[in-house]
Amino acid sequence: MYSYDQLGSGDSPRPADLSGYTVQRQVDDLEAIRERLGAPRMVLIGASWGGTLAAEYLAAHPEHVARVVFTSPGALWTPEYTDEQAGQLWDRLTPEQRARVDALGGNGLRVPLWSLLMGIDPAQAHALLPDDQADALMEQLLAVSGSAATCRPGAAAELPVKTPGAYANQLIAEDLRHRPDPRPALRAVHVPALVLRGECDYKHWEVTREYRDTLPGAQLLYVPGAGHAIAVDRPAEYRAAVLAFLTGTPLPGTPYTGTEDPAKP
Repeated sequence: MYSYDQLGSGDSPRPADLSGYTVQRQVDDLEAIRERLGAPRMVLIGASWGGTLAAEYLAAHPEHVARVVFTSPGALWTPEYTDEQAGQLWDRLTPEQRARVDALGGNGLRVPLWSLLMGIDPAQAHALLPDDQADALMEQLLAVSGSAATCRPGAAAELPVKTPGAYANQLIAEDLRHRPDPRPALRAVHVPALVLRGECDYKHWEVTREYRDTLPGAQLLYVPGAGHAIAVDRPAEYRAAVLAFLTGTPLPGTPYTGTEDPAKP
């Protein structure tokens, strides 16, 4: 099994030229990794934004994917939803977490100005707040808010996060809003797919359901007691589901075929 740090995140370099932070670059990098490994086909396991990226790669290179697991995936096609319609981590913050998030960056104008510049001129934002400082700020943000990705917001949570890439996160999210719709291509893809959704996922149900309903033959497994970070809340159940799917044995639970949110009574 291989895990890689995407451009601008983890241990990967932070390019001076921000124009490389695109979804297409991410798809091309993943294809370059496949070629480097000499693998005719890959099994893709993507969580959150990684699920969206796996779908983008699958739409572009279906012949190179053997199986795919979408864990708490982000929107299949971002322009279909507003942030409010898709659901955000901030929706699950406790009042204490919100106060701590608001206090990040201190009382100066530098961080608010940076946030404003990100929407106008990312290069100027980058000059104001270099990568190391922006990454440190994002790391603090995740440390405060990360538990909202579990079923226990505000509780201590050990989230397996490397040094995040602030510019990669922000600019790729913006680029997603301008991507062509991958759903027409995905409707013709016959690759075994498993979609995993936790009971407390902050992403709205419609976002998850669309994966199951778009990909022919996809199965959706609902995980009670888990949030967006299923592997954190229910590690044993997560491993069992993924291994069963990859080995072709029965899933540890009945795939959900309903149209309504299974978390609702």
